[in-house]
Amino acid sequence: MAAKKGGRGHLIGRIKGGMNTKLHAICDSQGRPIDLFVTAGQVSDYIGARALLSGLPNVKWLLGDRGYDADWFREALQDKGIRACIPGRKKRKTPVKYPSRAITA
Repeated sequence: MAAKKGGRGHLIGRIKGGMNTKLHAICDSQGRPIDLFVTAGQVSDYIGARALLSGLPNVKWLLGDRGYDADWFREALQDKGIRACIPGRKKRKTPVKYPSRAITA
């Protein structure tokens, strides 16, 4: 997003520790970035997930942290034939199962 003249960009957001941004990344099995998306620090991880969803490569698994735990995201991955390895949020009403060990090809 473009910054207003003389202002800061919209991708820098204020959080309790100051100004911050989040980098959402899709990486290959070697940890090399394939696609990146930047959001302001206070923005939900769901925004980054939605932005990167269409560009996901043809893979078997997607590993993510709790911030990406959403039923709609899991369903979208399943529609693409991708299994989610994402721990459930602590306050999730229905627990989800996921492999807790590292996944290898």
